[in-house]
Amino acid sequence: MFGNYLIGLREGLEASLVVCILVAYLVKTERRDALRPVWLGIAIACALSLAFGALLTFGSQALTFEAQELLGGSLSIVSVGLVTWMVFWMKRTARHLKGELQGKLDTALAMGTGALVATAFLAVGREGLETALFVWASVRASGEGSSAPLIGVLLGIATAIVLGWLFYRGALKINLAKFFKWTGAMLVVVAAGVLAYGVHDLQEARFLGGLGTKAFDISATIPPDSWYGTLLKGVFNFQPDPTVLQLTVWVLYLVPVLTLFFLDRSRPASPQPQPADAAPAS
Repeated sequence: MFGNYLIGLREGLEASLVVCILVAYLVKTERRDALRPVWLGIAIACALSLAFGALLTFGSQALTFEAQELLGGSLSIVSVGLVTWMVFWMKRTARHLKGELQGKLDTALAMGTGALVATAFLAVGREGLETALFVWASVRASGEGSSAPLIGVLLGIATAIVLGWLFYRGALKINLAKFFKWTGAMLVVVAAGVLAYGVHDLQEARFLGGLGTKAFDISATIPPDSWYGTLLKGVFNFQPDPTVLQLTVWVLYLVPVLTLFFLDRSRPASPQPQPADAAPAS
């Protein structure tokens, strides 16, 4: 559940920060007339993300077991790729997110209503689609028919909305660089589990071999239905009896990605961090 809470918090806060920066900038520059098309673009992006999530959830139910596993495994791998890119991108641009969004908004204001709708839609829609895909893959990996993963995601999103509102009101200062660095590292660990589960899906779909070749089996020591087994699965997507291919893929992803993540110094931190903040609403 914690892993899914982290996904909801991390992805939700990105979207919340985007929204509050856009809205605060328009309020600060006395362009309240542009708020309606911005909110329209945000609403369309949210609706599209929900529709995409519903399509993934209900559309796959009509497929055969092998087809469901093939689809689930493939989309899990795609979602891990997208989240990995997003984690590195946000780590590098967190300090400059406010300036980038305001620059795009200035261009859209000069072009008219349609451009404002499109700017808000693209800014929020990307986060929404990434969230829908990764949440679906993660819930599928750790849910096992339980509602706990979905509850974790919703709690994370709710927390992100509250933090975004406090950020907008000027009641909260967030060091975005540090926040996205450490949550990004934790998200890489979650993504490694989703990737391993995706490989298992492809093995069950008979797309990949080695389903019967176990790397180890500690089910007797860590029963999957025990409280600690459930905790490990919820946080890390831990499986007590992974296949050799699952374990290999997990290690080959986690070790180099985490190493590169912490060694990435393309944008060195300034001596005195200055987190982006939004102007209070008037």
